[in-house]
Amino acid sequence: MTGKSGGERHIGVLNGFAAYGMWGLVPLFWPLLKPAGAVEILAHRMAWSLVFVAVALIVVRRWAWAGELIRQPRRLALVALAAGVITVNWGLYIWSVNTGHVVEASLGYFINPLVTIAIGVLLLKERLRLVQWAAVGVGFAAVVVLTVGYGRPPWISLVLAFSFAAYGLVKKKVNLGGVESLAAETAIQFLPAMGYLVWLTAHGESTLTSEGPGHAALLAATGVVTAVPLVCFGAAAIRVPLSTLGLLQYLAPVFQFLLGILYFHEAMPAERWAGFALVWLALTLLTADAWRSARRSRSAEFSAPPLETPRSAAVDA
Repeated sequence: MTGKSGGERHIGVLNGFAAYGMWGLVPLFWPLLKPAGAVEILAHRMAWSLVFVAVALIVVRRWAWAGELIRQPRRLALVALAAGVITVNWGLYIWSVNTGHVVEASLGYFINPLVTIAIGVLLLKERLRLVQWAAVGVGFAAVVVLTVGYGRPPWISLVLAFSFAAYGLVKKKVNLGGVESLAAETAIQFLPAMGYLVWLTAHGESTLTSEGPGHAALLAATGVVTAVPLVCFGAAAIRVPLSTLGLLQYLAPVFQFLLGILYFHEAMPAERWAGFALVWLALTLLTADAWRSARRSRSAEFSAPPLETPRSAAVDA
């Protein structure tokens, strides 16, 4: 049993690395789709993602959830809200990468955990521990320093962080699996996306047919690029503790940050380094506090006296 458990965890960690690694390296993909603009790329991403996940669900014959969802208007409305929020997130991220703002985009995913905490306090009335308050305070100071450094608020980072945090909150309330959730969201996105692509074609501005079969294949691959990391993430989420996933999530913005500096050669003056250093300090505080809390919970669980097993349950076992 122990070996099997260890093997499962190993598979989960590998899938986690794969998911966050692919998300971290995706800035290398979006520039390949030029001369398509950000909105055209976004529309293709929404349309092809639905095609990809629909095929996957047909293969595994997992459709029962769709009928249940359609009969629940409140959950369906939440799925529509999630689709709207992630559309903003996807569109802005594609635009930011293709216009030379990879580092600022990476900052959005660095500060996302801090924004998630802030939403928890403001909307869910959650109570923070002292270290969490300190992390949020340091994160706010980082935004101030970066505002001075950029000469404006880092709005790309803030919109990406808040949209993704809001997306996570809504998905939690919907309570659908990763692939099922993506299928429902892209089903809602599909008609507007196809409408825009038809409009582009009618006006002779679509790049799908004008840039050759290689470009068309890359546009179709946006569905794979969207869905495959999500499948890997789903495989990781059911096999590894949340504390481990919490650490792995920083892989994506780290890769994005390094790509922005080393590959795309974006400028990093001293004040931006200072702002990022404050963000990393806040995340270090947050991560250390989460690990301490998780260890405390495990210690309490192991030290608790075992519950007496009812006779009937012992017989069934």
